[in-house]
Amino acid sequence: QVQLVESGGGLVQPGGSLRLSCVASGFAFRDYDMRWYRQAPGKERESVAFISNTGGTTDYADSVKGRFTISRDNAKNTVYLQMNSLKPGDTAVYYCRVTIESRRYWGQGTQVTVSS
Repeated sequence: QVQLVESGGGLVQPGGSLRLSCVASGFAFRDYDMRWYRQAPGKERESVAFISNTGGTTDYADSVKGRFTISRDNAKNTVYLQMNSLKPGDTAVYYCRVTIESRRYWGQGTQVTVSS
């Protein structure tokens, strides 16, 4: 079955960095685009970053452009989110997502807290 397992979250001071990882299994990872989302308390889940199956195309929410970088390693079935210059407004649970045959699969999420 499809599984997505995120890791790498934690508590970081404003201006700091974190790298999130999402390890995928149960499907042909190299054939699918991947996305990172986040959900802050009391807010709707929002798309943060997109990467195509080959890694050749990426896209970002305006709020994270220039600070976050999405990448993937198809040999390791893993998608990453490098987050730099973190702000308190980046505090959220971060999820990776894949859509397979119109069905959306989510990981369990990893908490990122940006606070001094």
